[in-house]
Amino acid sequence: MVHYIGLILDDIRLEQIKGTGLEDKLNTLFGGQIKQLVIEVPEEVSKKILAEFPNARIDSRSFLEDLPVAFKRALFKEVVDKKSLGVEVVDAVFGKIDEIKELAAKESEYIPPPDIDTSEI
Repeated sequence: MVHYIGLILDDIRLEQIKGTGLEDKLNTLFGGQIKQLVIEVPEEVSKKILAEFPNARIDSRSFLEDLPVAFKRALFKEVVDKKSLGVEVVDAVFGKIDEIKELAAKESEYIPPPDIDTSEI
């Protein structure tokens, strides 16, 4: 079964794919307000991703969700470099998986909430 990874694009990322064939593959969400590239991922690769990132999951639409930001950033970089949405971009990211996992681990560090002075409330 094929799964999918959605990469949401902001204006800066849209500029990076402008003029490439990737522009034709944009999907729109919420009445065109959000742009997304969708990468098809074979089940074997999905299993590898889920094994590397325990918080990741497959939702009811068959999209891989709750992936670390570091993974999605690396994936987008490969998409831009290779100008492709094929499985080769995911394979290229797996070539740097140790570095990505290190960055992903930093994402889950605890950041305490700010102290709020409630005496004036």
